[in-house]
Amino acid sequence: MIRDEILTAVKKASGETQIQLEIPENEDFGDYSSNIAMAIFSKFQIPNSKFQKNSKLKISKYKTPRDIAEDIVKQLKTEKNITGIVDKIEVAGPGFINFFLSNKALLLELQKVIKEANQYGSANIGKGKNILVEYSSPNIAKYFGIGHLRSTIIGQALYNLYKFLGYKTIGDNHIGDWGTQFGAILAQIQSSKFPGLAKRSGAGKIQNLNMEKLEMMYVNFHKKAEDNPKLWEEARRWFKKLEQGDKNAREIWNSVRKLSLTEFDRIYQILGVKIDNAHGESFYEDKMQSVISDVRVKGLSKKSEGAEIVEFGPPARGLPPAMLLKTDGTTTYYTRDLATIKFRLKEWNPSLIIYEVGSEQSLHFKQVFETAKMLGWLNGTKLVHVAHGLIRLPHGKMATRLGQSVRLEEILNEAIKRAGKIIEESETPRLVRLSSPSSIRSGQAGRGFSKREKEKIAKSVGIGAIKYFDLMHNPTSDIIFNWEKMFVLEGNSAPYLQYTVARTNSVTRKVGMTNDKWPMSNSAFSIQHLALNAEELALMRSFIHFPEVIEDAARNYSPNLLCNYLFALAQKFNNFYNKHRIIESNVKSQMSNVARFRLALTFATGQILKNGLNILGIDTPTKM
Repeated sequence: MIRDEILTAVKKASGETQIQLEIPENEDFGDYSSNIAMAIFSKFQIPNSKFQKNSKLKISKYKTPRDIAEDIVKQLKTEKNITGIVDKIEVAGPGFINFFLSNKALLLELQKVIKEANQYGSANIGKGKNILVEYSSPNIAKYFGIGHLRSTIIGQALYNLYKFLGYKTIGDNHIGDWGTQFGAILAQIQSSKFPGLAKRSGAGKIQNLNMEKLEMMYVNFHKKAEDNPKLWEEARRWFKKLEQGDKNAREIWNSVRKLSLTEFDRIYQILGVKIDNAHGESFYEDKMQSVISDVRVKGLSKKSEGAEIVEFGPPARGLPPAMLLKTDGTTTYYTRDLATIKFRLKEWNPSLIIYEVGSEQSLHFKQVFETAKMLGWLNGTKLVHVAHGLIRLPHGKMATRLGQSVRLEEILNEAIKRAGKIIEESETPRLVRLSSPSSIRSGQAGRGFSKREKEKIAKSVGIGAIKYFDLMHNPTSDIIFNWEKMFVLEGNSAPYLQYTVARTNSVTRKVGMTNDKWPMSNSAFSIQHLALNAEELALMRSFIHFPEVIEDAARNYSPNLLCNYLFALAQKFNNFYNKHRIIESNVKSQMSNVARFRLALTFATGQILKNGLNILGIDTPTKM
């Protein structure tokens, strides 16, 4: 990447290895900027420091950071590896060093976009490394609620980001199918008083069981338990029977699990999500005794009021004890997650395990991760909890146990319905002008689309709107659910980006070019004699940052960084599109170099948007 070449040159000129190269928010300050001079100057202020003795720069020469910056720039201008890609280097403010790329470098990157096409932005930095992402992780016996959406969507985007960077990625759906919560369902079913269930015919066999009734049981149990906490004793008793292999409990558990997994798969199909593995907590049933033994051998556990706990000392002092076994001898969520780590390390040897799970589990994962370190299991494997915030309705948090959940399928169907209205009201099957919202609503009923095409586009736009609205937010933030923001046609939304891709397709299609084919004619890139306008330069300067954004989004576990980039790129293209004519003729042989160059810009924009949206798990319809 161009950024790497500049970094190498700055390291050589300054003698520093820890260098930050930022992308200025204001493009007037260049394509890249570094504060290395100010960082060096601050180190010079430490008397007799190791840095002073070893630095190739001499402190006696400099009175301000700007003096250091000027010296570094002089050195940089002699570095042959960047003189061809940097047109200008300047010192700004108290000592910032700003880099302005040459048109030649921008042109080479444009050619790279077109040559690499759907692989542009990918890398091999992860070659030979395994990364496991745990995401989605719904609980059985409950509908897939909107509260599960964040883990599913963010987790899939992280999985895709790392895969695009060359890592071998493993997705694991850690399904909640074990524990006291399921004991509550067993207690409800065994009471045989729950309305709507037919009489059992044989141990554990239930007629007329469905997801509706299972969720009602879950809600009813929690409501009753608020007034009668002793009900939890019954739930714990049934879970113990399940762990001990009680035939009746096992048969009911199998029926509920199968019913739930079928429902989950149906929702994943609507979302366009496919996760490599689905290991429920029950999968680790025969692996927990090994973990308990490991903890005891290390002397990490002790008895406390009948339970077995693990306490944490330095450097994790302050963490409350974690419960390894309950007073009745049953395992806990903590025990099962330790067994999960041990299995994953042996099965896949990952360098990184990412847990995309809600922020309410932060303490739990601190305890689990610290225990894995204490046990000496990790050997360089990094454990990360990407703690997402909540999706909230305007009136507050959603909670299944209180009967206030919003089923995800209802939201998805509504999104597709709303997208369908936009398609129906579009003026023609060609892309409508985004600068004229009234044309979107001209009422001519999507003339030219078949019913099947409209349904397919509506699904892509509707599901895309839901996904993007989630991903555009920082994972750690809470989200207030908002239909209007999801479908805004002139702002930061999936429909806006999808329309922009369709617009680029429309332009290239008019001259017989498609998204996967571009004639690599040198005349399309002979721009030395062209006077590039501000809009063309803005697009080309954006292209170079796409690979960097991919890496930054993965490194920071933040798909929203990619969303920010894609939105800014789409804005720049639509500004370019609205100000300048692209096609001068429908016959390619008669096109001027200006037209060919602008077509190349159009194609490259569409390709980058498509690559980015694909990483986010969002479809890009060819036409809209």
